[in-house]
Amino acid sequence: MKKSRLIAGVLVLGLSAAACGGAKVEDDSAAAPSASAAGASAAGTVKIAINGWVGYEASAAVVSYLLEHELGYKVEKVTLAEEPSWQGMESGDVDVVIENWGHEDLKKKYVEEKNVAVEAGSTGNKGVIGWYVPEWMVEKYPDITDYKNLNKYADLFKTSESDGKGQLLDGDPSFVTNDEALVKNLKLDYKVVYAGSEAALIKAAKQASEQKKPLLMYFYEPQWLFNQVKLVKVNLPVWEEGCDSDPKKVACDYPPYDLDKIVSKKFAGTGGKAYELVKNFQWTNDDQNAVADDITNNGMSAEDAAKKWVEANTAKWQAWMPK
Repeated sequence: MKKSRLIAGVLVLGLSAAACGGAKVEDDSAAAPSASAAGASAAGTVKIAINGWVGYEASAAVVSYLLEHELGYKVEKVTLAEEPSWQGMESGDVDVVIENWGHEDLKKKYVEEKNVAVEAGSTGNKGVIGWYVPEWMVEKYPDITDYKNLNKYADLFKTSESDGKGQLLDGDPSFVTNDEALVKNLKLDYKVVYAGSEAALIKAAKQASEQKKPLLMYFYEPQWLFNQVKLVKVNLPVWEEGCDSDPKKVACDYPPYDLDKIVSKKFAGTGGKAYELVKNFQWTNDDQNAVADDITNNGMSAEDAAKKWVEANTAKWQAWMPK
């Protein structure tokens, strides 16, 4: 993100980073490779950051599965918020950020100035961050999708946490988000309240749709939830190049995101076939949503969901393999 999606949040998941710096790195090592990946220690170890939305986890799961089962590497998954993931590339704790939502500020710092990270190409995923309401609200209040009318409906969105104002529900504060500035600069009678995670946003969206509860929320695509719950995007002032250059003055919608991969400069230079696979990895929103849906809703582990996708999409992933 959601996301710094938003950003979640991302997403998100995410997608304007407000992540807490200096976070402790926690290793969540992937399951041991199968017999088909014998010799993993000889091939080496790849450290992949895991950020807090399931779409990211889906991408990481497929890349990890191929690294282990096709190329014989060991994968260590390191659970971190977005900005600490970039810090990990400087410290040596992270080799790969598999899904990056913009973060031009972090690119400037770690790619251009510190020269410890490099861009590794598009993931193929197209990211969208914005404000959403349940479809039933649009049917009942047709003009609610115009931000200029939100103040008229602020009372609908009041909660015990919104201090008498309408509530705009965000995800994790580390997601890419301009929402507090947007509320202020667009003169909206709302307060941003952080749900704390992508899972909490999803729960709120489901409840709002099923129980006809008013909800204005920050959310993002790609996300499997859109396959189950009908949400409608609110029209904020149209994004134009440079309109969000000053985070304190931003008064426009989020830009479209061509999600990309970031790797440590050391990994780019010494990662060999693992780096080639990461660089070549590219799939669609539908691909990611299928794996994320299996992880979230079908009771599958990330590795099992990745295996299912790999077995069903041989031609796609074989094109990513080192020559």
